[in-house]
Amino acid sequence: MEQISESSHRDSADATSSSSADGRGGNGKAMARGLSAMLESVIKEFDSKSIDTLSSQDKLSGSLDRLVQELDQLLENAPLPFIVQHASRISTVRQRVSSMNLVLKSIQRRIDNIDHMLSSNIIQDKTASDTT
Repeated sequence: MEQISESSHRDSADATSSSSADGRGGNGKAMARGLSAMLESVIKEFDSKSIDTLSSQDKLSGSLDRLVQELDQLLENAPLPFIVQHASRISTVRQRVSSMNLVLKSIQRRIDNIDHMLSSNIIQDKTASDTT
């Protein structure tokens, strides 16, 4: 998948440089469109990977919750210092994973906003170039 996106980045860059080499004016617009297309593909790729990461983080969080519940039951039955120490460590890891999930979700929302803004900008650029 990375090879495809890298080639599409090169194609966008080639299209941008050939458009700007034409001398038709609007070099800045062509460069902006090429950059926008390249950034859009990068953001979509990152978006896909971040969704996978969020999914795995949710699975990890669920597993940790289940483990904490099992450890709580074990502690009720046999509160050994060794078990208490490990339960505390697992609880700390669980809190860290939950915190990381919140950060990842915040990043995901920001990326979605950037993608939306880029998509809106591309549509505006296309309509502006169609009218001229």
